[in-house]
Amino acid sequence: MRRGLKSGVVGGAFAVVAVGAAWGGLNLYHGLTGGNPRTTDQGLVGQAAPRSTAPARPGPPSAAEVRGTARRFLDAWASGEDPRDLARLTDAAAEAAPYFTDFRDSAHVTKAVITPGTPTGTTVPYTVRATVSYGGATKPWTYHSQLTVVRERSTGRALVDWSPAVVPPDLTAATTLVTDRAAAPPVEALDREGGVLDTARYPSLGPVVDALRQRYGAQAGGKPEITLRVEERGDSADAGQGATPKILLTLAKGRAGRVPTTIDARVQAAAEAAVKRYTNASVVAIRPSTGAVLAVADHRGDGFDAALQGAQAPGSTMKIVTSALLLEKGLAAPDSPMECPPTATYYGRTFHNEDHFSLKPGSTMRDAFAQSCNTAFIKLIDDTRDDAGLSEEAREVFGLGGNDWKTGVVSFDGKVPAETGGEAAAQYIGQGTVQMNALDMASVTATVKAGAFHQPVLVPQSFDHRELATARRALAPSVAQAITGMMRTTALSGTAAHAMAGLGGDKGAKTGSAEVDGQAVSNSWFTAFRDDCAATAVVDAGGHGADAAGPLVASVLAAD
Repeated sequence: MRRGLKSGVVGGAFAVVAVGAAWGGLNLYHGLTGGNPRTTDQGLVGQAAPRSTAPARPGPPSAAEVRGTARRFLDAWASGEDPRDLARLTDAAAEAAPYFTDFRDSAHVTKAVITPGTPTGTTVPYTVRATVSYGGATKPWTYHSQLTVVRERSTGRALVDWSPAVVPPDLTAATTLVTDRAAAPPVEALDREGGVLDTARYPSLGPVVDALRQRYGAQAGGKPEITLRVEERGDSADAGQGATPKILLTLAKGRAGRVPTTIDARVQAAAEAAVKRYTNASVVAIRPSTGAVLAVADHRGDGFDAALQGAQAPGSTMKIVTSALLLEKGLAAPDSPMECPPTATYYGRTFHNEDHFSLKPGSTMRDAFAQSCNTAFIKLIDDTRDDAGLSEEAREVFGLGGNDWKTGVVSFDGKVPAETGGEAAAQYIGQGTVQMNALDMASVTATVKAGAFHQPVLVPQSFDHRELATARRALAPSVAQAITGMMRTTALSGTAAHAMAGLGGDKGAKTGSAEVDGQAVSNSWFTAFRDDCAATAVVDAGGHGADAAGPLVASVLAAD
């Protein structure tokens, strides 16, 4: 097919750019041969070199073998050779063939001119200048990659060492190339005032905007774009994990739809600045009276939306829920005595306070809450006569753990499974099997501040009329007042006093330190309210709640 032809069609889609095509042939071979573009030391350009019948050499490929192997491979690829034949020029034909098929049929590459660079040892760099066509749109695509020539052990042949990155360097064993219209049109997320939330200015909202696009793109009135992108392979073990495709080329721009959110731009800006102080930090702010999410921010190396989807032990911030249980059962009151020894044992499991501190005799529940005494709360678990009571309290009053929140994006609404014995005691102080994130604990604080649960909402319910989650019952007013009163004490004279010192208005807080998986330094948690704003921050391995997470929350509350 290649001899004497300048162009052709393979499989009805792949145009061949062969040796006689203007600069293509010269660039394709000159870098490898260093001589006449129409002949090489192994045969006519555009014609497969015959296989040698001589015994295979031992050791690494020679310079001539590197040149010849790379030439044959790049020639076959640029000429649109059958993917199965092309793959046989690699040391993993079965694995390689689908990638070359996708390059032509799924990525819709219609031309490819490949220009090799100067070999370095057994490695040959090259530049691919391709043309991608789909749905009436055509665009050039240029990228750089490299291949390595190795000697196959079983036959001794010099072959291309197979890696998906040979095709373009963006590919892995779990991904492939796709060109088509996006499943969902682009969207612009609007803040509560109708302004566009620019993800360059608010980088934490990148995952949120991606989620809004997937859920609301079609509904928001946008037009999908045509892109060449890297997506998960359907047969990959990692497929279906929801990774955002990487766009390599936009052939035709779409039209963005608009999705309203409850985000307050000023509070979001403060949250973005706050989380940048630490490597792994998250913060969420909520309006207690409505459940509206005012800010969501993460600063993480892995890009995970931990603020909304994370799940980890919340430490002593969970004592807000524990206090609600004890107060509702009449087992404690803010100014009633509450013993706080250095340690406490329940069903053979011993718990201690930070640095094994204790409170003097006659100390109250308010003191224990404000100083974050673990043992005081654990010693009352027997009196509840119901190890699973905390799980019920979390679900019935705080709306946690039902997997039914509809915030407008994917979110995790906490987990407080029913436990017994020592595991139930660990839950009382936010350890063990309790799982929360910044969104969940901000909602807990918002619930006690408002006196009732309002499901957190990022997209206004009026936009899509979805049904929101509800709690079975509200807190008794006296209980809500008691907890917010203890949080005020904590913010004024307890463990949160230093972090909250610069804030005016009606304020309250609770600190937390969570030891997870034997970490040398505990995770730092802090949740607080100021007037009609509640916020929670968590800093992985940040130590005491007031030291790392506390200032983050205070700066966010100050922005409202």
